[in-house]
Amino acid sequence: MENRLRTGIDVLDRKLNGGIPAGSIVALCADPASQAELFLYELTATRGTLYLSLDRSEEAVSDSIRNSPTETGDPTVRHIPGEAPLDNAGKLVSALPETSNLIIDPVNVLETQEPPSRFRNFVNDLQNHIFNTGSLAVLHCLTGHQIPRLRDSTEHFADVIFQLETETNGDDVENRLAIPKFRGGRAPSDVIKLDLVEEVSIDTSRDIA
Repeated sequence: MENRLRTGIDVLDRKLNGGIPAGSIVALCADPASQAELFLYELTATRGTLYLSLDRSEEAVSDSIRNSPTETGDPTVRHIPGEAPLDNAGKLVSALPETSNLIIDPVNVLETQEPPSRFRNFVNDLQNHIFNTGSLAVLHCLTGHQIPRLRDSTEHFADVIFQLETETNGDDVENRLAIPKFRGGRAPSDVIKLDLVEEVSIDTSRDIA
């Protein structure tokens, strides 16, 4: 579909009529204990990708992608150090080429920077650059024990929100994906039950409750 960028996850691309509109920011909201990183790794196979890691080292992220059981690309991985992360991330984002992927993992580190206006300025600049280059940005939003107070701003800026919920029931680990927000298109009204093992796929073992 014209002006749609594939996510690399066939089930999502079909649900989204070909993918996500070019120039969009996606907030992937998931628990740190989930397998949400599979989403990020599969995205790297679709086009050139800049992967900004705010926690793990470049070597750790590159090794994880290389050893992932799913199909991946060969992204440019950069670790953003703890000193002035917004400034360092902004410089790298400003050089993002046309029709690229940008992954920020996790965005929580940037959401905690003071004063809050600096983060909002960063996301405004990010939004303009992603739109002007026809690219796709995915912000990995951890929903663990401590959610930054600027998470509302992140979700407000985002064009698309993926909410991944992971539950353990007895011997089963269940993953459900909801897409409550989708600018530029119609969001799926149903919750998608996923298998997150070797790749992201639909779990057809039982109906969604």
